[in-house]
Amino acid sequence: MSTPSAASAAPDPAPPPPSSPSSAPAPAARRPRLRRVRGGAPLALLLPALLGLAFLLLPLVALLIRAPWRSLPHQLAGAAVWQALRLSLQTATIATAVALVLGVPLAWLLARTRFPGRGLVRALVTLPLVLPPVVGGVALLLALGRNGVVGRWLDSAFGITLPFTTSGVVVAETFVAMPFLVITVEGTLRAADARYEEAAATLGASRFTAFRRVTLPMIAPGVAAGAVLAWARALGEFGATITFAGNFPGRTQTMPLAVYLALQDDPAAAIALSLVLLAVSITVLAALRERWTAIA
Repeated sequence: MSTPSAASAAPDPAPPPPSSPSSAPAPAARRPRLRRVRGGAPLALLLPALLGLAFLLLPLVALLIRAPWRSLPHQLAGAAVWQALRLSLQTATIATAVALVLGVPLAWLLARTRFPGRGLVRALVTLPLVLPPVVGGVALLLALGRNGVVGRWLDSAFGITLPFTTSGVVVAETFVAMPFLVITVEGTLRAADARYEEAAATLGASRFTAFRRVTLPMIAPGVAAGAVLAWARALGEFGATITFAGNFPGRTQTMPLAVYLALQDDPAAAIALSLVLLAVSITVLAALRERWTAIA
């Protein structure tokens, strides 16, 4: 009679004790995937979208159709045209630079700090967006004119006179264009992660160093987009400029003022000048959009 082997006689190993709920690995949380809605657009959205597109493009198409293409070189050959264009480009660029120096810190203040009356300050900053430009020009005259609240002191103490000068054009364009920059940069700052600034502060960087070395490179595309919007708004400014700076050829007459003046006497020349402004605006916006404001 054969005896059972030791392997068969040995009792079965006891099953491992069930792990406690605290030691069991938690299943990986599944994040819902967002699926793109494919297919055609609903008719209730497609028709208003097409009407809106037609409403925006129709004036530009009409400008191109009615343009005096045969006499266009003759219309643009005058020295006054290029003088007005050069003045417009110079003042819009200087106004954008001033808006960057003043507007970026203001946007940071609104986005990163808390202080009493912040909502009121934001409303006042955006007020030039809805304020009629002529009213803005009148307000600038009352503030910076020779008898203005601040202009009287500037004239008596430093001999600085801003109205009806090229500097007055820059002031008027900065007033109407800087809110575009502030709103764009503030939105970019609110979307940026503030933990990078906090990490830089824990490593010993001051708030200004963290802003200069961390925050500013991070929000550079938003700053550039705001600068482009401010530049385009300054280039097309009319109401505040003519009210505060006047319409003097070679000194304060920008391209929009030249278009308005030509429209009264020579509509063909006004159309030609409008085409120049349209071409400059489209070229600058298209060139900068591909680099800074394109969305993948």
